[in-house]
Amino acid sequence: MMRNNKADALLEALPYFQQFRGRTVVVKYGGAAMENPELVESVMHDIVFLEAVGINPVVVHGGGKAITAAMRQENLTARFVDGHRVTDAASIKIIDRVLTEVISPSLAAKVRELGGKAEVLSGKDVLVAEKALPRGDATGAKIDLGFVGDITSVQIAQVQKLVDAEIVPIISPLGRGRDGQVYNINADIAAAKIAQALKAHKIIYLSDVNGVRRDPKDEASLISTLTPAQIQQLKQDGVIASGMIPKVDSALEALAGGVAKVHFLDGKKAHSLLLELFTDAGIGTEIAATK
Repeated sequence: MMRNNKADALLEALPYFQQFRGRTVVVKYGGAAMENPELVESVMHDIVFLEAVGINPVVVHGGGKAITAAMRQENLTARFVDGHRVTDAASIKIIDRVLTEVISPSLAAKVRELGGKAEVLSGKDVLVAEKALPRGDATGAKIDLGFVGDITSVQIAQVQKLVDAEIVPIISPLGRGRDGQVYNINADIAAAKIAQALKAHKIIYLSDVNGVRRDPKDEASLISTLTPAQIQQLKQDGVIASGMIPKVDSALEALAGGVAKVHFLDGKKAHSLLLELFTDAGIGTEIAATK
């Protein structure tokens, strides 16, 4: 019988459609993939695809490079400690503006342009936060992060309402304190907290690397599957370090909180979401909860 590659691809995807239909998948979207219009379209096309086959995607986005560029225009220098952006009073205004007025609306508009349904939700209306404790820098000195927040609770009702209506929520990584103060939230941590509150089936981190690597500089050293115990060992060995630490820590917390699986994917690879979710081989690193 003559084979049809397109039909074969659909048949390979069928059991995954059946398995994930009706499930909620939180996608943390950030890194260089947000800077390239073609990649933005590719990722949002994947989001619309998920929506069309009955999966409930929730997008939590970052905005690092756009925020850094906006700060540079105001003669402000970006500084990071333990994966968190040090945020003073001038910086939080820029961060709020870029996330709320530029990035979130543009992503929602792209989803709608591609035939999907999306609505912007400010993290300020979803994430309740308090000022983060000082973090240690590379020298071990404790640094006040300024208006960086730790999430104390998630107000999930608005997000769930959109999910139930089959509308994609586009959520910015901002929080609001009980006193009304706006806080900058690490987007990886925000995505994990939202995934837990939604009781999501999966959380997928799209970033600038193809997953967790034994040698961070060697793409070929990708580790395709990991357990929480193996992650702790890799952290002790210094393999997982710097900006990857908030990702894996939030991933472990999400797994402990009831999320079934976590995926780390290269957001620069076209249609990486579809390749990971709907093919037998997958392309990134998968972490599953241990029983």
